[in-house]
Amino acid sequence: MPYCCVEGTEFYYQKIGQGMPMLMLHGFGPDSRLMGGCMEPVFERRNGYQRIYVDLPGMGRTKGKPGTESADGFLRLIIGFIDEVIKGKPFLIAGESYGGYLARGLLEHRRKQIKGAVFICPVIFPDKQKRTLPEKIQVYRDEVFLQSLDRENREAFIEENTVLNRKTWERFREEVLAGLRMADGEFLAKVQDNYQFTFPIDTVVFSEPILFLLGKQDAVVGYKDAFKLDGTFPRGTFAVLDKAGHYLQIEQARLFEVHMHEWFDRVEQGNM
Repeated sequence: MPYCCVEGTEFYYQKIGQGMPMLMLHGFGPDSRLMGGCMEPVFERRNGYQRIYVDLPGMGRTKGKPGTESADGFLRLIIGFIDEVIKGKPFLIAGESYGGYLARGLLEHRRKQIKGAVFICPVIFPDKQKRTLPEKIQVYRDEVFLQSLDRENREAFIEENTVLNRKTWERFREEVLAGLRMADGEFLAKVQDNYQFTFPIDTVVFSEPILFLLGKQDAVVGYKDAFKLDGTFPRGTFAVLDKAGHYLQIEQARLFEVHMHEWFDRVEQGNM
């Protein structure tokens, strides 16, 4: 299994394909299966990219190391990982939830190296009290299917999703819940105490192609706060999808792929 050691942290990661590197950063709690589950179907129709899926510290197969339990610590390690695995080559980045917040931190340090970014239901404000959140609702419930789940799985599914049917459950179980149940809760609790960068981000305009995919029913990070970044990303598409909560890539898979291909078209046109 491929590992990359940065300051004593052994990052588990996978490389798939050849071409321009694209770094995938999952959210807080799950692991790289989350990003692989939504991104690999896109690449069935898109060539020329080397996908790099990495488990962040304390999640998946990457163990958290004392002294790195903060947003700043995570970012320092990710930059070290980039220097080891991607080196000085231009690359793209996609970040989901907290991975989207970390990606914005990367833009402060590697702006010239990054040629485009995707933010999937990203954390805009780490402080939950500052978030503008919609009412928490379920758009669709298959009651017969829900009753087929045991209590623990049913409660986890209902807590995290807004489209409650078998198809959503199967992907949520494999791509999200499996990672959540592997996570190092003690390590991540310490990270939550230092969840925000100690330095400002979004300080300079970033003019490469950007895509924000936002769930209309995302009661975890919301969608309205992302529009405050419009001035920072003049080439940003901000798409708000109905029938989509915090795992938009699962609940609106078809539209997710449509928007991803449009973003790749913009990236490729800019690099011709």
